Amino acid sequence: MSLKLPLRELRRRPTRFLVATVVLAFLSTLLLFLGGLLDGLYLGSTGAIRAQDADVIVYSSTARDSFLRSRITADVRSEVDAVDGVDAVGGLGFVLLGADVPGEADPADVAIAGYELAPKGVPEVSSLYDGQGVADRRLEDQGVGVGDTLLIGPAKTEVTVVGWVEDTAYLQQGTIWVNLATWRQVQNANRPDAAVADDVVQALVVRGSGDLAAAIDTATGGATSTLTVEEAVLALPGVEQQNSTFNQIIYSTLVVVLAVVGLFFSLLTLERLGLYGVLKAVGASSGRLFAGVVLQAVVVTIVAFVAGSALAMAAAAALPSGVPLQLEPSRFVFTFTALLVASVLGSAISLRKVLHVDPAAAIGTSS
Repeated sequence: MSLKLPLRELRRRPTRFLVATVVLAFLSTLLLFLGGLLDGLYLGSTGAIRAQDADVIVYSSTARDSFLRSRITADVRSEVDAVDGVDAVGGLGFVLLGADVPGEADPADVAIAGYELAPKGVPEVSSLYDGQGVADRRLEDQGVGVGDTLLIGPAKTEVTVVGWVEDTAYLQQGTIWVNLATWRQVQNANRPDAAVADDVVQALVVRGSGDLAAAIDTATGGATSTLTVEEAVLALPGVEQQNSTFNQIIYSTLVVVLAVVGLFFSLLTLERLGLYGVLKAVGASSGRLFAGVVLQAVVVTIVAFVAGSALAMAAAAALPSGVPLQLEPSRFVFTFTALLVASVLGSAISLRKVLHVDPAAAIGTSS
């Protein structure tokens, strides 16, 4: 039996596959929507940390791996600098505030980030004067433009935007990267309860070689808690929990896809037992018959995925800008691959029926 036969059935009797296609299209939309929300939440919360061009990040031991609670003094920094294998050390600090934007009625949510060692894509700190910063591109959606002087926090501290950077948001707020002197000015003026001295930072980013985390924490006598950049990303509030929750929902939905395809093609195989008997009687093998079933499942999945992708992109365009939905190309690739695998596995449920078709019995039944 040629594989043209199952394709001809798809072309001549598309309504037979309509229900499965529609259901899979909506499941595709759901998978892309969930994945887009997961990516939007993850990328929008972690960009500033993922961008760090460092091997480890050092917090104070009492901070529970939180930047906002952490304080590193000059003495501790000196101990970190002296550790074997350390090549470079830079201070890092964040403060979350609102900012008045020229010409905009509503304030923008910003994260002022003070740095010494430039993260990936961020200019060297020596290129910034006091009171200047480069802003994450997402702040453009809130009316921020290059050359604007923002009034930060209740103290109205002035910071002028002199450039853009990409994918460096922190906890869903657009980041403005400034030197440490400007960060301390903003922090102390607007968060007097969390004011820091001129030689204090929230955390240290460290470049080097060897087992830096253990060496640093030993050298500081347990005054620090040192994480890799990947561990620091997962230590951000809610990141690990939201990843786990969304992934559980996504994989549960894929199980539903497998069940839908399995049920549909099992029913379709029962309807075709007589046809399969005739085809086996004229020499068609069980393997070729099953290949036809898999081919139809793949075609149905491709059509459903295309329709589901169009629906997901339309929904993303219609949503307000505040919804953290981000449809990444990698999410489309993952969703398509996962749907294809689930569909092939689902169609395999009908394999037993195809293998056990008896030509004589099936032809007798169909007659």
